[in-house]
Amino acid sequence: MSESEISMDLESYPPIFRLPNIQTQIFIDSPVKESEPIPVIDLHCLNPSELGKACRDWGLFRLVNHGVPSTLLSQLHKHAKRLFSLSFESKQAIFTNPLYYLWGTTAITTSGTALMIGLQNIHWVEGFHFPLGQLSQFQPEDPILASLRLVLEEYGEHLCRLATTLFKAMAVELILDPKESKSHLAESTGFVRVYRYPLCSMANSPWGIDIHTDSSVMTILNQYEVGGLEVLKDNEWLQVKPIPDTLIVNLGDMMQAISNDKYKSVKHRVRLNKHTERISVGYFVFPEEGSVIRSSKYRPFTYGDFRAQVQQDIKTLGFKVGLDKFKHTLASSP
Repeated sequence: MSESEISMDLESYPPIFRLPNIQTQIFIDSPVKESEPIPVIDLHCLNPSELGKACRDWGLFRLVNHGVPSTLLSQLHKHAKRLFSLSFESKQAIFTNPLYYLWGTTAITTSGTALMIGLQNIHWVEGFHFPLGQLSQFQPEDPILASLRLVLEEYGEHLCRLATTLFKAMAVELILDPKESKSHLAESTGFVRVYRYPLCSMANSPWGIDIHTDSSVMTILNQYEVGGLEVLKDNEWLQVKPIPDTLIVNLGDMMQAISNDKYKSVKHRVRLNKHTERISVGYFVFPEEGSVIRSSKYRPFTYGDFRAQVQQDIKTLGFKVGLDKFKHTLASSP
């Protein structure tokens, strides 16, 4: 993106992203290996054993033959770019409950709080939050948002299919109780997040989103042609490069707990690009609200319990503690 293009596009970014870059040090990229072959799972010939190995060793895999039309993925990207190109003020105005416009944070709290926490603590990302179960009830007046809603409804149907198919195979591999595990993934909880990351030169940090794990059962990501996703594997950071017609699936905290720590909730982060902005689309899905997760590693809890604890920890500690707050504590020896 040229300097003139950046200047023309600035009004589409949140005001805090438009401030002169005031960093006083040069960011030195931490060493990142070129990714070794990430496990590839073929949905046409889904093998629970291969799927289980990927979930145990990586907590992440590429999904091929997923059945999501490439034309639909292209339409979604095109509509997302048009929506992001609107002025910041326009985006704030057209997004009303149950949809949300986020910036400087990945939480569904008032995004304006990013202004109060300082440049060093914000996430250099803006995004749109779409709860799929409520899209059909929402009739936006803005034509760009209305067009995107229609595309998202079709996309959401495909992603629900993928998540359900993959979870059933995981439940088989883990030998989970069918009756109990049935409520551990609920299509009604699914939502889509569409993110835009600015150029690295606009930020006070090399990171769009710093190190974290997802709270979901699983996340299905389309990162299009611009990379930036990095995952932690055996204490080394690896790049997850975009490959056409593939999706990235990573496991979240709920799946780790459901599997009794046999599967891992993978740590990951997003690095800003030096040459172009990045748009990605993530689908997140969770257990039913009242579904109790039971395992030998953790005390029984629901996703609602987990979410409340995360919100409390962020408020009091400034960061997410996650599953460690729910681990069984061993009684002291006499």
